[in-house]
Amino acid sequence: MRITFVLPTPDMGGGMRVIALYASLLQKRGHEVYLVAVPPAQPSLQERIKSFLKQEQLLTDEIQLGHFERLGLTCHVLERYRPVTDADVPDADVVIATWWETAEWVMKLSRSKGAKVYYIQHYEMFDYLPRRRVEATYQMPLHKITVANWIRDTLMLRFGDRDISLVVPSVDTQQFFAPKRDKQAVPTVGMMYGHTSWKGCDIAFKALELAAQRIPDLRLVAFGFGQSLELPFLSQLHYDPWPEQHQLRDYYSACDAWLFPSRYEAVGLPILEAMACRTPVIGTPAGIAPEMLSDGAGILVKPEDPEDMARAIEQIHHFSNSTWQVMSDVAYNKVTGYTWNDATSHFEAALHQAIERQSPKRRRLISLSFSR
Repeated sequence: MRITFVLPTPDMGGGMRVIALYASLLQKRGHEVYLVAVPPAQPSLQERIKSFLKQEQLLTDEIQLGHFERLGLTCHVLERYRPVTDADVPDADVVIATWWETAEWVMKLSRSKGAKVYYIQHYEMFDYLPRRRVEATYQMPLHKITVANWIRDTLMLRFGDRDISLVVPSVDTQQFFAPKRDKQAVPTVGMMYGHTSWKGCDIAFKALELAAQRIPDLRLVAFGFGQSLELPFLSQLHYDPWPEQHQLRDYYSACDAWLFPSRYEAVGLPILEAMACRTPVIGTPAGIAPEMLSDGAGILVKPEDPEDMARAIEQIHHFSNSTWQVMSDVAYNKVTGYTWNDATSHFEAALHQAIERQSPKRRRLISLSFSR
C-alpha cells in the first residue's frame, strides 16, 4: 500500500510516538509511507499585543521530530502553518488524519490521495478546543480507527457510526524494558508530571503527602515537560523536566510502583511503559487501566480519592520482596504478550477495510441499495 499520514505539529508526546512506530513498522513491511506535517501557527497580532502589554514571554510550540528521526523516518514539514492540500501529498491508496484539524484537511483531499482514514487517539471534546468543529469531524465519512473501547463506544452511541476499527497500541519493548530486580532499597514511586488538570497530578500529590506521613523515607522519581516541581513534604525527590527518550526506562525501572492518577485518558501509555519496565502501576480507572491492572498486574484505586491511592502505596511498600516480584512479573508478562507487530497487523487490516469501504465498486453498491 501507499500510505500517507497527515500530522499536526510534531512533538515528543506519546501520541506522536505511536504514529511514528506505526509508520516505521508499516514501512518495514514493504508499504510506501509518506509523512507530512505543519509547523506551529504563528501568534496573531492580538496575541502579540496582549503578551507585550502583560510583559509576558510569548510561548509558541516548536517542531520536535525526535520520534521520527529515532526511527529513521522523514517527515515533510510545510513551509508555514496552513491546511494540507492535494499539492502537498502524493497519490496513495490511503490517507490518514491524525488529529481533528487534520481530519478537516483530509476530508477535502481528492480521491486520488487515497481512502480516507481518521486515526483517533482521544475523544477531543475539551473546552480549549472549538467543540463544534471537533464534533463535526467525528461525523465525517472517514473510516475511523481508535485506540480504546470507551472511545469506540462513545463514537458509536453519539454519532451512529457502527463500522469503527479498534486497534489497541502496544509498547515499544526495544525502548521500554528492564531485567528482573528486587524492590528498591529506599521505597520509591514514580509519576509523570503535567499541569493539565485531567492528568490528576493533584490527586497524586495529595496521596504522596498522606503516604509520606507513614513512610518517612518515601522517594519520588518523576519526569515532565518543562514545568518546575517542588514537593516540600518529600525529603527525597528526583525530577527531570526535560527527559531524553532513552532515560525514560531508567526512571520507570527505578520505582516500586508507578502512579497513574488521570481523571480522563484515552489509553494511558505510561501504564504500558511502566509495566514493560517491570514496575506495577497504581492507577485510577481511566483509559485502559481497568483492563491492564486486573489479575494482579497492579492496583486499581478509586477516582478522586488520594487516601485510596496512599493506601495502595503503603500496601506495595509492605510487600515482601518475593510478593513484589510476583506482581512485577505479572505486570511485565501481561503487557509484553501483545506486541507492536500484533498492533500493526490490526492497523494494517483496518487500512485495507477503509480501502474496501471507499472503493468505487462498494460505493456504487451502497448507492444502488439506497435507491431501491
